[in-house]
Amino acid sequence: MKSLLATCIVTFALFAGGCATKKYVRNTTTPIQAKVDEVGQQTGKNSQQIDETRTQVKQVDEKAQSGISAAQERASSADQHAATADQHAGDAMNKANQAAQVGDQNTQALNSLRSVISNIDDYQVQTSATVSFKFDKWALSNDAKQELDKLAEGVKSNKRFFIAVEGYTDRTGSNEYNEVLSRKRADAVVEYLVAKHDIPIYRIQMVGLGKEKPVDEAKNRTALAKNRRVEVKVFSADQATAALDSTNSANRVQQDKDK
Repeated sequence: MKSLLATCIVTFALFAGGCATKKYVRNTTTPIQAKVDEVGQQTGKNSQQIDETRTQVKQVDEKAQSGISAAQERASSADQHAATADQHAGDAMNKANQAAQVGDQNTQALNSLRSVISNIDDYQVQTSATVSFKFDKWALSNDAKQELDKLAEGVKSNKRFFIAVEGYTDRTGSNEYNEVLSRKRADAVVEYLVAKHDIPIYRIQMVGLGKEKPVDEAKNRTALAKNRRVEVKVFSADQATAALDSTNSANRVQQDKDK
């Protein structure tokens, strides 16, 4: 009996000791497990944050790369624009130089022209013709047309010229009537030269002087017939221009030699 009791006591003690050990272990490991779980959750959050950070960094990097590419494109475009601007500037400079050269040439030509026309004496009478009219008439006769034809043929080779057309009458009639008649005679000559020979109208100067400047002061029929006339004179500056051109050519040759 005593042995059974002792055995029961020992068994109970062992059971009680085992329960106490399990409780101790459980009490000891539970906080540790909770801490481990907490650490695991924190680690998961950290991993998520790391993934999010990596995603943000990647987006920022992509934007940065895009910005760099755009900046490079703008830089390339700016270089092209700069090159184009330089080319335009060069073209403008060339045109300016050409314009300056043309301007110098025009200035020289203008100075030459001014030298030619500065003195009216440069225009000398090259040729002349006198056409006669019947009493109180202004129509051109065949002889008058032939005279004008000869004169016009000699003018065609001229470059710088003008034609002076002066109409006259005899002493018969009033001054007013003779002035009108003399202008009609001069108009007939001008019309023939322009229409028949294509002489520019701006190269012709016309005037009607009536009974002024008679070529014969007598009062007989022969004298009166001589005064019923139109005098046509061709003034040319070609000879003066040729002389000036020759001088300019000689000066240019001398300047080329001096260079």
